[in-house]
Amino acid sequence: MSRVISYQSQLPRIASDVFIADTARVIGDVEIGTGTGIWFGAVLRGDVNLIRIGERTNIQDGTVIHVASEATLPEGRHKHGYPTIIGSRVTVGHMALLHACTVEDNCLIGMRSVLMDGAVVEAGSIVAAGALVTPGKKIPSGQLWAGSPARYVRDVTKEELADIKWSAEHYEQLMRNYLAA
Repeated sequence: MSRVISYQSQLPRIASDVFIADTARVIGDVEIGTGTGIWFGAVLRGDVNLIRIGERTNIQDGTVIHVASEATLPEGRHKHGYPTIIGSRVTVGHMALLHACTVEDNCLIGMRSVLMDGAVVEAGSIVAAGALVTPGKKIPSGQLWAGSPARYVRDVTKEELADIKWSAEHYEQLMRNYLAA
């Protein structure tokens, strides 16, 4: 089975130097920027809305990224649709779930964290491992949030910002090693 799958004639648009592991799936209206790695078992499903991923981002093993469609439910209630937008130099940890949310540049999304519909993580922020960012929650730039539901813990340190940069560079080099193999 192909790693890159068309949905309703919409084929993902992927930069030429992106690594997509053989067990990952990228489906539908998805764009992925240069130097990005989509690791083993990750699923990016842009079927009912779009997914955009910037440059030098890494989507680690087992992560699921999906979107929400706009709809009117049977009882007449309106459901908002949201794409999933992920910036550049973002590290998304193993087994995270990003659903119809936005993550700006230079962020770290911890392992097994969940970001729900309409959530926004502003640039230079950290969502701790296992955190649950509830629908519509906005995490301001440069903050660390943790817990379930996620709450403000403290501001991100200079050392943590350097670690986020290092992580993006490390995973870019790792994915280039895989591409060369």
